[in-house]
Amino acid sequence: MKLGIFTVLFADQSFEEMLDYVKQSGVTAVEIGTGNYPGNAHCDLDSLLESKDKREEYLGQIESRGLTISAFSCHGNPLSPDKEFARTSHETFVKTIQLAERMNVPVVNCFSGTAGDHEGAKYPNWPVVAWPNEYGDVLKWQWEEKLIPYWKEWGKYAQEHHVKIGLELHGGFLVHTPYTLLKLREETCEAIGANLDPSHLWWQGIDPVAAIKILGKEQAIHHFHAKDTYIDQDNVNMYGLTDMQPYGQVQSRAWTFRSVGCGHSLQEWSDMMSALRTYGYDYVVSIEHEDPLMSIEEGFKRAVRNLQSVLIEEQPSSMWWV
Repeated sequence: MKLGIFTVLFADQSFEEMLDYVKQSGVTAVEIGTGNYPGNAHCDLDSLLESKDKREEYLGQIESRGLTISAFSCHGNPLSPDKEFARTSHETFVKTIQLAERMNVPVVNCFSGTAGDHEGAKYPNWPVVAWPNEYGDVLKWQWEEKLIPYWKEWGKYAQEHHVKIGLELHGGFLVHTPYTLLKLREETCEAIGANLDPSHLWWQGIDPVAAIKILGKEQAIHHFHAKDTYIDQDNVNMYGLTDMQPYGQVQSRAWTFRSVGCGHSLQEWSDMMSALRTYGYDYVVSIEHEDPLMSIEEGFKRAVRNLQSVLIEEQPSSMWWV
């Protein structure tokens, strides 16, 4: 495995400054935002698509520092009832697939999207309970009329361009659990897989090691985000796990994103690394930092240090003891 970083963390630095900083920090791979929610501070999609020389220069800056690109990321909502945002999300996604193919980047990370509750809706609607029955009706309509048709077409497009899709299992979107990911994959194609982020599993009550086993058996893990979550049980008792308080209200929130090792023990992170290796994922572990209690530098360095202590980097030896 390789240690990587989702570089949106350093959007205020130039491309070259960012590369120098992360290289010196000990990572060997970068995940780069191309637009939508992650922004495009370090990737001008149109310019790179138009010029082979610019693509070669761009890759040269990365490779000269001994780094690789683990993925391009363009998280948006292509199913949004907001037609302009859906259009932008989709167009950025398509361009990102094209750029990934031309630059031999194997994975594009994004969200599955969430539709509204009918054709005339103004806002996305995320049903989370089976009753009253109309919630189930909304969910069925969203999957059959919006989610599956979209990803049947554009999953195939990615497959034809030799790119895998890493859907982040994130609350608020229709694909947010191992089950919903595998259901969509079954209905579409094997280009569809997970960008597995344990921070979003913990607050849903899902054991990340179990999720790795479930998805790994299907070869459905295409990328991995390293971010932790602290669960405050006293606050869960008050607000529940679908807590809608702003992320900045750390004292009262039911759960809070943390740097690696600050929400769950390094033993649990070690167990995840072992499960990834056991079930066939031997690619990049990409740090994502959204810790409200730490600066960017401190949270990033803490994650690097903790992951370096548990990451499995070398191939296993032959079983010389048997």
